[in-house]
Amino acid sequence: MSTYVLTDSTTLFRRNLRHLLRYPSLTVMIVAMPLVFLLLFVFVFGGTMGAGLPGGTGRADYLDYITPTLLVMTVAAVAQSTAILVAKDATEGIIDRFRTMPVARSAPLTSHVLAAMVQTVVGVAAVLATAVLLGYRSDAGVAGWAGAVGILLLMGWAVTWLCVAIGLASGSVEAASNAPMPLILLPFLSSGFVPTDTMPAGLAWVAEHQPFTPIIDTLRACLDGRAPGADAWWAVGWCVAISAVCFWWASRVFGRVRAS
Repeated sequence: MSTYVLTDSTTLFRRNLRHLLRYPSLTVMIVAMPLVFLLLFVFVFGGTMGAGLPGGTGRADYLDYITPTLLVMTVAAVAQSTAILVAKDATEGIIDRFRTMPVARSAPLTSHVLAAMVQTVVGVAAVLATAVLLGYRSDAGVAGWAGAVGILLLMGWAVTWLCVAIGLASGSVEAASNAPMPLILLPFLSSGFVPTDTMPAGLAWVAEHQPFTPIIDTLRACLDGRAPGADAWWAVGWCVAISAVCFWWASRVFGRVRAS
């Protein structure tokens, strides 16, 4: 049985990678949004917002502050596209076909997640390279980079399973394209763009009690060469909890999906 699972997942993983290669514009569009945000916030708002940071003096400081946020938003954007691809498979009957074939039950879903992780690496590398070209520099050592990569991959795994479940449950590609929008909006209500202690009390409470704040703060600390402290435990806890709940949700919905 384990051999079947490995073979099925590998075959379907190659299928999803071929889709990405066949439609490179999808990956370009995914990466384009965080790149536009990066350029907008650095060159339009960076001077003013950088001067407002503790110890900040201008645009260069804001580039250092906002780069981790844009890396996280890139991961979220890739996951959002996965919801669309899964919904497309569900509504066009591909999942019904897989259900009649001798493939592992988890293989169609796992293959989407693995392909999204590859796309995540490409997108994060493109955004990080652009930030470096703009002047971003990290003080992280080997441990810091390992922690940064680890938290990005763990977050990618979690939000991709969330979007797989959303794609299966949506019932249409249109609904699946809109349902994950909070993944793009929530970073704006976190510590990603300004420190939480500069926010009004109510907004600060929301920012401090949602998943993106500890994830972004952990990533920022790793890239700055600092110990993330308790933020890392919260970030890992959120990611593990989201992964577990959404894997269970996706598995349950998968058995009930029928082409429309």
